[in-house]
Amino acid sequence: MGRPRKAPAFGVIAFFAVVFTLGSYFTFASVQGDYGLFRRIQIEAEAELLQNEVDALQIEVAELRNKTRRLSDEYLDLDLLDERAREVLGLVRNDEVIVH
Repeated sequence: MGRPRKAPAFGVIAFFAVVFTLGSYFTFASVQGDYGLFRRIQIEAEAELLQNEVDALQIEVAELRNKTRRLSDEYLDLDLLDERAREVLGLVRNDEVIVH
């Protein structure tokens, strides 16, 4: 008849257990670790938000530079000067009527 079947050696079982454990650890780390897939997606989303904020701030800076140039000594915009004086100082001409 045939030989009786032997049980697998302990070393083979231990080897596969170690390989499975290491594989599981590295899979988990590549998905949820500090440098994993989920963290990368989060960083990319934060980068996009920050880029949008930078773009908005650049537009605001450009507007402020324009107003600053328009109020400078080389180029004085009298309409803008009148608008700012009215808003900041609360100035009103004699012939104007104020409605609240």
